[in-house]
Amino acid sequence: MRRKTVEVQVGNLPMGGDNPVRVQSMTTVSTMDTEGCIAQIKRIVDAGGEYVRLTTQGVREAENLKNIKEGLRRDGYDVPIIADVHFNANVADVAALYADKVRINPGNYVDPARKFKHLDYTDEEYADEIKKIEERFVPFLNICKEHHTAIRIGVNHGSLSDRIMSRYGDTPEGMVESCMEFLRICVKEDFMNVVISIKASNTEIMVRTVRLLVATMDSEDMHFPIHLGVTEAGEGEDGRLKSAVGIGALLIDGIGDTIRVSLSEAPEKEIPVAYGILQAARVRITKTEYISCPGCGRTLYNLEETIAKIKAATSHLNGLKIAIMGCIVNGPGEMADADYGYVGAARGKVSLYKKKQCIEMNIPEEEAVDRLLKFIEEDLKNCQ
Repeated sequence: MRRKTVEVQVGNLPMGGDNPVRVQSMTTVSTMDTEGCIAQIKRIVDAGGEYVRLTTQGVREAENLKNIKEGLRRDGYDVPIIADVHFNANVADVAALYADKVRINPGNYVDPARKFKHLDYTDEEYADEIKKIEERFVPFLNICKEHHTAIRIGVNHGSLSDRIMSRYGDTPEGMVESCMEFLRICVKEDFMNVVISIKASNTEIMVRTVRLLVATMDSEDMHFPIHLGVTEAGEGEDGRLKSAVGIGALLIDGIGDTIRVSLSEAPEKEIPVAYGILQAARVRITKTEYISCPGCGRTLYNLEETIAKIKAATSHLNGLKIAIMGCIVNGPGEMADADYGYVGAARGKVSLYKKKQCIEMNIPEEEAVDRLLKFIEEDLKNCQ
């Protein structure tokens, strides 16, 4: 059961609520390179990306979001644009004029850059620091209200402030409190257009901390959408596996409203990985799913060749689950979740299933793939 959240409007594409889990990526070229950003954003969108984030390290970059958006709209791309702000609250104010969403980092929005120094605060002094955050944060929220700009409060494990570290240590509790300080101000100001993220490169810390954040929000009757991601996941197989473990574990919990797979590769390569994770977690089905056994000494046909044939014949049937089982031991029981099944019945013979029901038995193997495809097509036609 997916966690219920408020709906947050990000440009023309809402997230949270009953909306599908959204997929996003981030540009890697300079935000001052208008045409380079436009070209890269187009590649991300063409791959299936639904939001795109750009770094805005200064006011110039924040202001150039206007030119980038105009270029995208001119070319028919209406993708929501997200500004990524660190260290400079003034940049966030400017970005909110042009971006559809602005990400701020609680670790460096008002608190100075961390110097790994231990700071001793009395409770009164600590409360004064929270007031400083509120005094600077509320004007930003007012700008966002006026321009219908969403925000993301994005906590990173590697950028907790010395103030938080001194009181809570380098802990999940510290990461959660860093976020909650800002969320409580949002609630106080009746600003609900907020998305939350807590990320780490360590998948165990990331999963444990997001679960703690959700429990803490629930205890304070907060229901904001969650952005999931493993930071600095790497590239290649390593990056994909770490992302699948961290993001997938939380999706299975029902947590997550948008995801970003952070790979050290061209950003458009992140998108198919993200959709693959969503499909594996059964939260957003966008392609045909194949359930196949690993094969063993009981397998009655060439499993790899048969899977390739069935995929080639059925990959256009988005949303269906098709099982390919080597023998009766692994089917039909192990494929009970599938819509259709292809099961080895005897040497050179195959049985076809719809759900748990056998629809044809002992078909010659050379005819079985065509018979399966014909049955599926007729079945789908009758359902229309």
